Amino acid sequence: MTATIHDPAQPEPPAPAPGAPPVPGADAAPRTPHPRGPAIRAGPGPRSWRWVVTGVLYLWDLSASGWANQFYSAAVQAGSRSWEAMFYGSSDAANFITVDKPPAALWVMEVSTRIFGVNSWAILAPQALEGVATVAVVHLAVRRRCSAGAALIAGAVLALTPVAALMFRFNNPDALLALLLTLAGYATLRAQEQARTRWLLLAAACVGTAFLTKTLQAFLILPALGLGYAVLAPTGVWRRVRQLALALLVLVVTGGWWVAVVELTPAQYRPYVGGSQNNSFLELTFGYNGFGRLDGSETGSVGGGEAARAAAGCGVPPGSPGSSAPTWAGRSPGCSRRRWCCCRPGCG
Repeated sequence: MTATIHDPAQPEPPAPAPGAPPVPGADAAPRTPHPRGPAIRAGPGPRSWRWVVTGVLYLWDLSASGWANQFYSAAVQAGSRSWEAMFYGSSDAANFITVDKPPAALWVMEVSTRIFGVNSWAILAPQALEGVATVAVVHLAVRRRCSAGAALIAGAVLALTPVAALMFRFNNPDALLALLLTLAGYATLRAQEQARTRWLLLAAACVGTAFLTKTLQAFLILPALGLGYAVLAPTGVWRRVRQLALALLVLVVTGGWWVAVVELTPAQYRPYVGGSQNNSFLELTFGYNGFGRLDGSETGSVGGGEAARAAAGCGVPPGSPGSSAPTWAGRSPGCSRRRWCCCRPGCG
């Protein structure tokens, strides 16, 4: 027989008076802690000085790069003058032809130039800040599973890698591509810890937006992300299947909405798709920017700005990067619309 002994020093709580409202939580069952995924080491967040040092590294003497890639700088200038050119990623404000990539990376630089004006710093500073953000995301991802020292080393290695330092100080699309894919990896890591759908959908949205930055290169990490979540997520098989199917839908929507607009717009109402052979962005995606990069048949390359236009017999638009004229006139003096058309692939 078991006896219960009451400690006189701890009096029992008085019984509630008749008719009194119940005390909230008095009869509630004890809470069960939420099951957690893999062990995560707790610790202080990243310190601001690390990002300040990275920012100084990437922003120091940034204007030394001049206009960097003049092909993209000219497109940024066009987008700063015309909303339509900004949407399509046109090389000129008159919307004759687009660059040979989707316009997501240009949008960031064009917003900057609309605020600060068209200059080298306004074009390149967003690239440098994207580099700082990429280093920060790498630090956060490593810190979730490893020590603060390991996370610091990981961020420092990325920040000091020569190709990364060059990429984040130039205006090619690779800076935004690296940031978006790093965010996708971090979001997948967070999703895998407790099978959280919203983090998996965020990863899919990042990859979809990365597709609008540099097309099929964004999909190179998809097998690793999808397989890693399918194998390691702490939830049932069918829930994982549903989550991955929903993530695929989000990826298609975020990466395909702009493509659908371009493909469904009649050709006479939009600029020519630069780099394509038949004015189709899908053909550009799977041809010049797709399998052409694997087998070397990069037919349709629009080249690099001034050189390509000069080779085609067209002048450089006044006011564009690389031109000494101060204003934008849509086309060079004596260069007719037909001569601008000759800059399009396959147009004589």
